[in-house]
Formats: sequence, C-alpha cells, structure tokens
Amino acid sequence: MATGRPLLGICVGHQVLFARGVEHAVETTGVGIFPGVVEQLVARRLPHMGWNTIQPAPEPGVFTGISDQRFYFLHSYGVHATTPDGCPSLPDDALVTWARHEDDRFVAAVRWRNVTSTQFHPEKSGRAGARLLTNWLATASDCQAVGTMD
Repeated sequence: MATGRPLLGICVGHQVLFARGVEHAVETTGVGIFPGVVEQLVARRLPHMGWNTIQPAPEPGVFTGISDQRFYFLHSYGVHATTPDGCPSLPDDALVTWARHEDDRFVAAVRWRNVTSTQFHPEKSGRAGARLLTNWLATASDCQAVGTMD
C-alpha cells in the first residue's frame, strides 16, 4: 500500500488484508491493512457457496454500472461488524460492501485508497464480475498514472 501501486485481493486475498484471523481456534496475524478479525461465518450451511447479492457502499466506486447483480461466493470465513454501530472499524474513507449468508452479515468488499478486496470471486461472477474487474482496471490505470489513489 505504501508504494501506491494498486492491489486487488480476492477471497483469501481479501481475508489476509485484515489484522488477524481465527480458524479452528488458532489465531493468525494478517497483513493488517484493515482492522478486523476473519472468523467462521455463523450459519447452518457452510461453506457459503453460490450466487449472492451484495449491498454496495453508497459511493459506487468499482461497483459503478453494477446494480442488483449477484456475485459468486465460496467461503466459510469472513469479517463481521466489530463496533457497536455494526461497522468494522475501517478508515472513515473506506468504501465497504456487505453481504449476507443466512442471517450472518459480513464484509463482501472493501475499497480504500489503492487497495480493493472482495470476499466473492469476480472472475467467476459473469458479467457483473467482468464489469467490476473492468472498473478496477480503470482505477488501477489512474493510480499508476498519478502514483497514488488519494
């Protein structure tokens, strides 16, 4: 992140960007770009596998031109809300997208400065995923041209 180069994390690549993860009672330190803990989803059926809708951040960013679309998920772990108001303690200028599996709400995507990450697989998400990747590539080109995405 410090270099200003664009970064896109997908699925486990999204998860490792957070501060830590807990899997089978073993805690592991993450990269720590984002605060938060990756932990097992609270659901009867795991893994969460298949097509699901998302609740994009109010500012569309990489979701520009994508509305009411489904994305492909395959995971059993995610980041839940970490503050009393129901949001992870992410930077104020981070764009956070949410999803649900059964009754469990988790972070589906984050965009902050030159870092974008998705819990879902855009590469397996048909036209919506292709549009998201196209949007990300456009922002990545802008980032490379100016050196940073501030």
